[in-house]
Amino acid sequence: MENVVSVLIYICSPSILSPPIDNFDVFKEGKAQNFFESQEAVIALCTYFQELLKNIKDLDEKQLQEELFKLLQVSLWGNKCDLSFSAGEDSSQKSSPLQSLESLIPYILVNDTEKLWSLLVNAKKRNTEKSNVRFDIILDNAGFELVSDLVLADFLLSSKLADEVHFHGKSIPWYVSDTTKHDFNWTVKQLQSANHMWMSRCGINWEGNLKKGVWVYHDHMFWTLPHDFSSMAEVAPDLYADLQKSNLLLFKGDLNYRKLTGDRKWEYTVPFHQALNKFHPAPLCSLRTLKSDTVVGLKPGQGEHIQASEPEWMVSGKYGVVQFDAAL
Repeated sequence: MENVVSVLIYICSPSILSPPIDNFDVFKEGKAQNFFESQEAVIALCTYFQELLKNIKDLDEKQLQEELFKLLQVSLWGNKCDLSFSAGEDSSQKSSPLQSLESLIPYILVNDTEKLWSLLVNAKKRNTEKSNVRFDIILDNAGFELVSDLVLADFLLSSKLADEVHFHGKSIPWYVSDTTKHDFNWTVKQLQSANHMWMSRCGINWEGNLKKGVWVYHDHMFWTLPHDFSSMAEVAPDLYADLQKSNLLLFKGDLNYRKLTGDRKWEYTVPFHQALNKFHPAPLCSLRTLKSDTVVGLKPGQGEHIQASEPEWMVSGKYGVVQFDAAL
């Protein structure tokens, strides 16, 4: 039912921007429910992060790298919390997302986190007072996944791996649990007013980041248009030009992955770079749990080996990828 409503909203998208329904989100209740049902995980993540911040200045490069990898994994597996994938059933994150990271590493089929680290460290070394390191996150789901993305963004600033973080969300309530500007601001406000000390601290700090301009939220109609991202330079040259200003683009989720790769039935071993079809505004990375039958960049025989024992492996959400491509 949620998918049907998403299609109807897309068809009616010109009118949805006009009063009196310009602020109406048919998925609002489900997204809020996902957030509240994930409170245990949100508390655990906020607590871990605030404790980390106390000592972040004393961490050496290796320790910073380890913490970045942890938070990237939390953001990756947070992508499981998808209302469209769960058909409206409970998709919240119940337990601490940090407890199971080690056991989930074998399910990351492509893991380019080392390349992300190298890029961020090198960008910081080349940075001058006139050239800030910019990190962009193309958001996917509201709820717990969004909180995990915000923690990652705060870590990048707090560790000085980035000077500014730009978030890109949907301009209309589009595909069930997709993040809109309302969802983004609502989540920060909910954390800010929470009774839990570390949740509240996160919310207060994040509101401060927005006011200071080191966090910037953007939306653009292109993200809800039926174009592969390889068409962006032609269809939305203003958005493409903005993304070119970034040092690293992080694309969250399955639908963004499908649009990055043209949603085609690629051979598993086709290089990620090739599947992007000349979409190279800046170095980019996809954090995605597999929920549709397209994937590239695997080693020879890797996909076939899993297929033999798990026929539904490409759509189950059990596996993930962290795939990086450097801009030309």
